[in-house]
Amino acid sequence: MPLKVQHARWKGKLLLIKFVDFDSPEDISVFTNQFVFASVNDLPPLPEGKYYHHQLIGLDVFEGSEHLGCLTAILETGANDVYIIEDGDGKELLLPAIPSVILQIDLKNNRMDVHLIEGLR
Repeated sequence: MPLKVQHARWKGKLLLIKFVDFDSPEDISVFTNQFVFASVNDLPPLPEGKYYHHQLIGLDVFEGSEHLGCLTAILETGANDVYIIEDGDGKELLLPAIPSVILQIDLKNNRMDVHLIEGLR
């Protein structure tokens, strides 16, 4: 059932959403703890250098000319996200999403360039 968001705000770790045509918590209560989906076309643009997770999943990851694999998942941690890179053999490499490791993201060419600091392999 498509709904239109009228207003949203954070309350601690909860996102409170007010939908058009629903005027009380009781009216909208059937949707409590349900998943909310949005069309990719309806997502607001992010600032330069920021990306939605769905934009990063599937990128080919390189260190120089070496293809390390494909970004298959993103772990959200308290400090920074961690990118899971899977090579052709199914072996995983975990990369912290920090500027010293993630050098460049090129969505047009489906490519992420990285620098593996000591201890990452």
